[in-house]
Amino acid sequence: MTWLITGGAGYIGAHVAEAMAAAGERVVVLDDVSSGIADRLPEEIPLVRGTVLDRELLDRTLAEHAVSGVVHLAAKKQVGESVEQPLRYYRENVHGLTVLLDAVVAAGVRRFLFSSSAAVYGVPEMDLIPESAPCEPINPYGETKLTGEWLVRATGHAHSISTACLRYFNVAGSARPELADTGVFNIIPMFFDRITRGEAPRIFGADYPTPDGTCIRDYIHVADLADAHLAVARRLAEQDEAGDLTVNIGRGVGVSVRELADLVREITGYGEAPVIEPRRPGDAAKAVASVDLIAKELGWTASRGVREMVESAWEGWCLRHPEARIK
Repeated sequence: MTWLITGGAGYIGAHVAEAMAAAGERVVVLDDVSSGIADRLPEEIPLVRGTVLDRELLDRTLAEHAVSGVVHLAAKKQVGESVEQPLRYYRENVHGLTVLLDAVVAAGVRRFLFSSSAAVYGVPEMDLIPESAPCEPINPYGETKLTGEWLVRATGHAHSISTACLRYFNVAGSARPELADTGVFNIIPMFFDRITRGEAPRIFGADYPTPDGTCIRDYIHVADLADAHLAVARRLAEQDEAGDLTVNIGRGVGVSVRELADLVREITGYGEAPVIEPRRPGDAAKAVASVDLIAKELGWTASRGVREMVESAWEGWCLRHPEARIK
């Protein structure tokens, strides 16, 4: 079968596209390259430039490439930006998904994998967050992901489409330097950006009810995340009857922000201690995935640790910022 990967030229998307193609899956990418990079993709993977809001392009792409499954990654995903621009986020993430699902139904596609987020949970107060935890998002980004899950499941049930929703926790690292995250929105690139500019890394809040006072998070290597997509896509392809699956993608291991900052100092060689700033609104003291369900359903578990995430992310950062090597 052939998989259409929307947003496949982005940081996560390029990893997913490359992993699936390397495993023998036929892949085509749809991306408007507004935040993606076309050169990330291997030459053998076709790139269709455009957006999921373009129904005519979707119809043509699904037909010309005989697409039989979709991995939908394209979305706006910055929490702060979603608060400032909620209409844009609902248009891109919810209306765009509706247009895509309309095209999928019309084309007779019967497999659909949706990129969701742990943001759907909001701020749960529990040691490990299972998929059965209440979904109470606290920002427009999380709301659009939860609404997307509802749309995907409802469409699957109504039109006999096998669906899966993958709730990512904190994605980091890189399979190779050329695929590294180019944004400075996640915590590890934020640390790198500060130290490269000669500034101390920032920790927001050190008075949480955790062992060292800083927030605890679950970090997943992007290569593991890509492997999880492959495992779920193959499960969908094997199903004779339509069904739905919703799973967390994480390691089930918590790492504090201070521990992460210390590891970044060790790996990069930049010795300045982080500065403590006030808490940010909405940050949970702890957010760690329960990963029992995906292990039970697919026999899948993450294999890479946080050190590999930081080391590979640093290699990618230094590829784009050669001055960071100078200490």
